[in-house]
Amino acid sequence: MERFSVAIDGPAGAGKSTIAKSLSKRLGVIYVDTGAMYRAMALHILRSGVDPSDTEAVTKASGSADISIDFADGIQQVLLNGENVSGVIRTEEVSAMASKVSVNPEVRKKLVELQQKLASEKSVVMDGRDIGTVVLPNAEVKIYLTASVEVRAERRYKELIEKGEAAELEAIKAEIRERDERDMNREISPLKQADDAYLLDSSYMSIDEVLEAMLDRIEKKVPAWQR
Repeated sequence: MERFSVAIDGPAGAGKSTIAKSLSKRLGVIYVDTGAMYRAMALHILRSGVDPSDTEAVTKASGSADISIDFADGIQQVLLNGENVSGVIRTEEVSAMASKVSVNPEVRKKLVELQQKLASEKSVVMDGRDIGTVVLPNAEVKIYLTASVEVRAERRYKELIEKGEAAELEAIKAEIRERDERDMNREISPLKQADDAYLLDSSYMSIDEVLEAMLDRIEKKVPAWQR
């Protein structure tokens, strides 16, 4: 099998991680959750007590963060300075911090290099905000997965409620709009659809329907022998 890459971009709450995990299993390739890497960096910044608006301080703090990826039974594990932080990087606090520190040039440079190294070694399904435009501009398949703010907020609200956490739907909507604005208008690697990416709106689609649409796209773009 020849190496190939699938790049999935889109806004927060569009379902990228859920779909990318299922897609990687169907294809038998590695899933790289780049958002988890930024969350690990955000956790490091939070633990360091650094003000995310202090660019110089964030840059300095990021230098002491050793973030790596490991795989156990095909499942990605994110390590921060040797500690498996996969289970502690999904809080709202870490999520908000990740969006803020991801605009730091040195933070992005450090993590993009690791992401590109992973894709150069093995076939991958990688999701994030700038995979098709910056990280893997030559990916065989690029997909921009999106959904309306209302749908994304509802999904996040249900997820939090099912976990037994307190949540307010309107507050979640406001946060998603704020993140969209920040991600799409940041100076470095803004969130946008690559010119050659396939636009897929999942607002009224089931997970299975989205997965089948992506597999159909991959079949058209990647020869069977390469898969």
